[in-house]
Amino acid sequence: MNILVSVFGDRVWTLPVEEVDRLRAIFPQHHFTDARDPDALAAAVGEADVALTTRIGADLLPIAPRLRWIQSPAAGVGLMMNPKMRESPVVLTNSRGLHVDPIAEHVVGVTIALARHLHAAVRNQAQAVWAKPAMASFKTLRGRRMGIVGFGAIGSAVAARVAGLGMLVSALTRTGRPVTSPAVDRAYSAGQLPELLAESDVVLISAPSTPETAGLIGRRELRLMKRTAFLVNVSRGRLVREAELAEELACGTIAGAALDVFEREPLDAASPLWRLPNVIVTPHTSAFSPEYWTAAVDFFADNLRRFEAGLPLVNVVDKEAGY
Repeated sequence: MNILVSVFGDRVWTLPVEEVDRLRAIFPQHHFTDARDPDALAAAVGEADVALTTRIGADLLPIAPRLRWIQSPAAGVGLMMNPKMRESPVVLTNSRGLHVDPIAEHVVGVTIALARHLHAAVRNQAQAVWAKPAMASFKTLRGRRMGIVGFGAIGSAVAARVAGLGMLVSALTRTGRPVTSPAVDRAYSAGQLPELLAESDVVLISAPSTPETAGLIGRRELRLMKRTAFLVNVSRGRLVREAELAEELACGTIAGAALDVFEREPLDAASPLWRLPNVIVTPHTSAFSPEYWTAAVDFFADNLRRFEAGLPLVNVVDKEAGY
């Protein structure tokens, strides 16, 4: 079987060569092609039976007649989700669940940083400014409410952690299905987003990127939030209307934001988000840990064994839902 591995990008989002070699050692019966640029990917996709990648879009799918299964090393599959993919018999799986712990810890970290003004303290430190009076408006998290938009594995993990800090948790799901997490005391369906926004002290965006969620949070939604509230986005940048968010943050519609994802990445140096004092910018790194690639390859290897044996694969994507 020909297996195409094509996971490349910046230094962080590039599968180490050692991990590809490990796959070759585990599965000597298969041929692995490690394609590390678009030209190599296009050249190899036609012979692939299986692919570990996030990059087979509508342009490459028609020239991949042998392809039967694509495993995404990420949770999101938006770059590959198009009408041709939806109509094709190719099975698409993702790596949902691998990111849970690092993202949940990131959310807790930036929430505490916003509440305790740690981002402002770091900026003051860089300028040797002793700004004690200006730091007096700290917030405690106990008794405050986090509203989680998109209550999958990440939302559930965050809920458990912030509940341990004494926060109350509201959860919004697309279907409004019952939420069984003991950390959640209020559950909403997608049509009840305004209620969740109005009651929350912290709003976490952890919903999947789909046509329905594009532009989910903009000026209107931000103006439903408390002026003292924070927005945290660890999902995808396209869920938030970035220009509107920057304008509303600048005029104090909400108290602050922690953003790990953006409409275009890297974030343009001209973006006002870099310079707003009430914003924490991180470069789409909330999902990563030193163990990430080992875990991603282990997950793919387990699914590959299932594929060989004709067993159901784990994390099959619902192509209609987009996740």
